[in-house]
Amino acid sequence: MMLYVLICLSLSLAGVCAVQFFYLAYLGKVEEQHKRRIRELEKNCRYFKERLREAELQLANQAELLEEVYGDFEDEEVWADVIDDR
Repeated sequence: MMLYVLICLSLSLAGVCAVQFFYLAYLGKVEEQHKRRIRELEKNCRYFKERLREAELQLANQAELLEEVYGDFEDEEVWADVIDDR
């Protein structure tokens, strides 16, 4: 009788070890996927930083161009004059 109890106990422990092993393998795969996703996000971040830098440079160039063309133009309220004329 004691032999059957020991066999059942050893099989139960083997089952617990198997579950832990497969869970550990699962966690390894999840970690690998997370690392891959982080690398992808870092790559996208670098790409968008470069795009943002280019866009800011383009905006600065356009602002300089507008300043050269319309440098003496002041934003005046002409609507009041238009309304008074009517």
